[in-house]
Amino acid sequence: MGSKNKLKRFKENETFANVIQPTREEVINNFSYKGKWHSFFKNNKPIVLELGCGKGEYTIALAQKNPDKNFIGIDIKGARFWRGAKTALEEGLENVAFIRTQIELIDYIFAENEIDEIWITFPDPQIKYKRTKHRMTNTEFLKKYHHILKEDGIMNLKTDSEFMHGYTLGLLHGEGHEVLHASHDVYKLKSSPQEVTETQTFYEQQYLEQGKPITYIKFKLKY
Repeated sequence: MGSKNKLKRFKENETFANVIQPTREEVINNFSYKGKWHSFFKNNKPIVLELGCGKGEYTIALAQKNPDKNFIGIDIKGARFWRGAKTALEEGLENVAFIRTQIELIDYIFAENEIDEIWITFPDPQIKYKRTKHRMTNTEFLKKYHHILKEDGIMNLKTDSEFMHGYTLGLLHGEGHEVLHASHDVYKLKSSPQEVTETQTFYEQQYLEQGKPITYIKFKLKY
């Protein structure tokens, strides 16, 4: 994507009512929507997050199918989720929002027990050992998710990385979390949940064309 196109999208994001782009300082110092997301959506419906949402395909698809829930896509790259934000506005989806921020600040953005469900879709597996702290399913990140999730809150990890799938599954079993569903190839397993197989991201379609299996884990956190 050219830099002119990126700048255009950044400018357009600033005009979108469904996009929030706080500074790091604003997030850390009593972020205005923390604990008050229902006032943003003007309803008390359950809130679902997509972390590292990219173009926002999952956020949009789930919002279309579940008007009884609110969906928030989070990514540091605003030029990517511009597409999702624009689609939501074009289709009149009032149950969608996007936040441009870093995932590690998530517990500053949402209050304890504020979130019902979290989706992590095709994160960078950060395979090198020294990158462990950046893996989105490491213990520190899981503790942040547990803090903002409601007691029966659900986590979903969908990835093309066997490494990420195996690492996460091992960690979940080792720490005593509850694995509700796990698959090494969701498109071959007939019992795969519909929301996993019915929606494909831009990158997922590329992985499938390359013959890569798509893995999935659904789990609950117990700390």
